[in-house]
Amino acid sequence: MQQRQLFEYAVIRVVPRVEREEFLNIGVILYCAKQQFLQAKYLLDEERLHAFAHDLDIAELKEHICAMERICTGDKDAGPIGKLDMASRFRWLTATRSTIVQTSKVHPGFCEDASETLEKLFGQLVV
Repeated sequence: MQQRQLFEYAVIRVVPRVEREEFLNIGVILYCAKQQFLQAKYLLDEERLHAFAHDLDIAELKEHICAMERICTGDKDAGPIGKLDMASRFRWLTATRSTIVQTSKVHPGFCEDASETLEKLFGQLVV
């Protein structure tokens, strides 16, 4: 049996009108230090997003989400944040902010396979 490892995750949310505090879950970010794993999984259901916020700029939203993905992978095009170590990138991505794309509080857990856990959380919290 594999040893269970500590992981942390946050839900990625679209908050079209910050003052109303209404949001729609669109993805999950999961970090597991022992498995050297930091990945985001998301779904931009345009029909659902437009029903939730009819004036939402989907192209701009995609840019924000793609930037998050580049930061997760430490892509060379992710700017100075992408050059940070994995833990620091996760902390930066999950920091509290008042923008259209936000994350939930960070939640911990234990897993054997971070990739499987990401898929499971995505299924439970997004789709």
